[in-house]
Amino acid sequence: MPIARFSPFELLLLKSRSQVDTATLLLLAWVLVHRQHVSEGQRRRRLAQVTAQFRHGHELGPVMSIAHSQDLQAIQLAAEVVRKECGTERCLSVIHQAITVATDDGELSLANHYILRFLADLLSVAPMTLNTLFKELTGTSLTTPEDPSRDAYWKTHDPDYHARKAREAEAAERQHQQANAQAEQQQRKKEQRHQQKQQKQQEKQQRQEQARQAREHERQRQREQTRQQEQNRQQQQREQAEREQQRRSRDHSSQQRSRQQDSYHQEQRNRQQRASPPPPDRTTRALSVLGLTPGATRIEVRHAYRRMAQLHHPDRFYSESEHQVALASARFQRIKNAYDYLMQTY
Repeated sequence: MPIARFSPFELLLLKSRSQVDTATLLLLAWVLVHRQHVSEGQRRRRLAQVTAQFRHGHELGPVMSIAHSQDLQAIQLAAEVVRKECGTERCLSVIHQAITVATDDGELSLANHYILRFLADLLSVAPMTLNTLFKELTGTSLTTPEDPSRDAYWKTHDPDYHARKAREAEAAERQHQQANAQAEQQQRKKEQRHQQKQQKQQEKQQRQEQARQAREHERQRQREQTRQQEQNRQQQQREQAEREQQRRSRDHSSQQRSRQQDSYHQEQRNRQQRASPPPPDRTTRALSVLGLTPGATRIEVRHAYRRMAQLHHPDRFYSESEHQVALASARFQRIKNAYDYLMQTY
């Protein structure tokens, strides 16, 4: 079950020795806090003086705090306690004390005009009775309070009211203009930042586009270079194929001439072999290396060497493997040694 929460005034009533005195104390304190040109100390001393005979049994500070807070629920509760617990005489006594503390300096504040009428209504005191008590205590009638919403009131009580309001309005207008100027300045700054951001973004896009064009140009250049290299390679292959074809043609012609010469020289050697005795073995081997038979002449040896040198020279095997080049070098060396020996012998 939730615990009931009490207001500060309700707690004060629960602790009070006399709830009626505490309620009356709050009503009088409410009137005192609306006295003009009175210090807080003077209000407390006056309240203590008026309520010296009360039997509430607590400090005045909490009551003054509630009165300053303008807690109307507490005021209504205090009036209800007084009205229910006391008779008409006590209610009139409370009104009497309220008029006394409200008019000590002979002047009734505008707020207390309404407060006295409000208290009279809460305590069931008729307006005529209130007017009678007020006249008995102050010697003047309780007139109708002035309306602070009318200019006539402020012209009488505060001649500088309109000038002050004009100054306040002018100050408010200046503040409004300054606020508008600041807002416009901030808006301009915001637009400038937005424009700068857009400009930076455009510059970034331009740089990216330039970089993209540069990359595209570089790729185009590389493709062109690759195509040119491919064309050059194909041209070189065609030229090499043509040279190889020409070389093969020359080799074929040379081989035909060599075969014709070989046939002629072979026939000459055969005739010479038939006419001359067989040569020594080394000479036979040297002639065999050159593709000749015993009885060949010096001219035939020279022609055979040239033919064999063209066919077996190592430079002709430069595109072959190292083993093929080595074999060609060995054959060429044998041919050269045989030629040198035969030229010395002949």
